[in-house]
Amino acid sequence: MTRSVLVVDGANVVGSVPDGWWKDRSGAARRLHERLLVADLAHDDVVLVLEGAAKAGVRAGRDGHVLTVHAARDGDSEIRARARSAVSSGAHVVVVTADRALGANVSPAQVLSPSWLLDRIG
Repeated sequence: MTRSVLVVDGANVVGSVPDGWWKDRSGAARRLHERLLVADLAHDDVVLVLEGAAKAGVRAGRDGHVLTVHAARDGDSEIRARARSAVSSGAHVVVVTADRALGANVSPAQVLSPSWLLDRIG
């Protein structure tokens, strides 16, 4: 059976909801991480990519089926690298982002919007 990997652009998903996230980026990242941990998603692995101040909200590493990655440079580069690595290992890869430039550069991964993910994680 083909492994399924969901790569989440944390900044993009958090930024898609105007709930004051910009006042507490680390708290917004932590809330997203908590929702991903309990979500019933049809993916074997979830990779949450965080950048900047959001990294302070969730430690890097694996927590159940969620792997949190702190981007060394920018989130987009890390997301592209994670998607490429999973594709090269034979996984079906879905990237969640609204960033069109990023979405165009993760082929053959499927690209879905933050609203798709938010609808599934409550």
